[in-house]
Amino acid sequence: MALKLLGRTPPFRGPTGEPLPGSIAEIRSLPLGGVDQWVMIRGESIENPPLIFLHGGPGFSETGFLRCFNAELEKSFTVVYWDQRGAGKSRNPDIPRSSLTVEQLLADLDELVDAVCRRLGGTKVVIFGHSWGTALGVLYAARFPQKVAAYVGSGQIGDWHAGEVLSYEYALQTAERRHHRRALKALQRIGPPPHGADALFTERTWLQILDGQLRPRELWKMLRVALGTPESSLFEVRPTLRAFRAVIDAMWPEVSKLNLLELAPALSVPAFFLLGRRDHFVPPEASMAYVNALTAPSKQVVWFEESGHEPFMDEPARFNQAMKDVVRPVVAR
Repeated sequence: MALKLLGRTPPFRGPTGEPLPGSIAEIRSLPLGGVDQWVMIRGESIENPPLIFLHGGPGFSETGFLRCFNAELEKSFTVVYWDQRGAGKSRNPDIPRSSLTVEQLLADLDELVDAVCRRLGGTKVVIFGHSWGTALGVLYAARFPQKVAAYVGSGQIGDWHAGEVLSYEYALQTAERRHHRRALKALQRIGPPPHGADALFTERTWLQILDGQLRPRELWKMLRVALGTPESSLFEVRPTLRAFRAVIDAMWPEVSKLNLLELAPALSVPAFFLLGRRDHFVPPEASMAYVNALTAPSKQVVWFEESGHEPFMDEPARFNQAMKDVVRPVVAR
């Protein structure tokens, strides 16, 4: 199941245009769990701590967003971008639906961590999860603490079902307050969680509309991501969204029942939480219920007052600075 198109990523260059010594900029196809998956590694110095980004969804590649808004991280970390099984550039119709499970993605991630450590000559990585990636990341850090230097979560999931209830209640109350009849009718029709994948997309779409995330300016922001990075292409938008839907259809019944308060009440690595105050997909109350209950050697929360579910996109300069000033000193070799 070889990947059809790996793509290219530009090298780091010195002041006279020569490749920057000690830097890394490569795209590889790695066989993880018997399935070829797309992995890109970028960093100005391989001496910087390796940071593996776990995207959300499940099934929604966020590589383009990070490369557009957070390339600055590549100066402080060696960033590993991974399109998980079935997502983004790792999409493949031959991937068995039965393999799209939490346990299989944990196994894929473990193979990736080992491959990254071999490639960069280290023994530990920083795990940075967003949304669904926070569940995957916490479960991995709890199981393999000897391979994790620190855990970083944004859009942190705790009790997944409780978070979905809060998200739905916010959407319903907002629709009622604004007398938005279409939104109100659609939300009342699907009812409160638990939802299937179809109802989830209905709730999320109306939530984005109510929050103003589908206005022309915001849509142009998304288009700029597809057009503005060397690894992205406008032609990939539709197949990437199709892959997202296929993966979430397969995994939603399992992931929507995850409760990290029960599955991972303790971590033995430093934990950082970079949270958007205006996150209505995973409301801050749901995130903080887990953060407050978590036992860890150290915990630190950084709030982004102007951010929703994606602080790394909504306040990128401040996000990148927080990663450099707050996280990196703890994990630097």
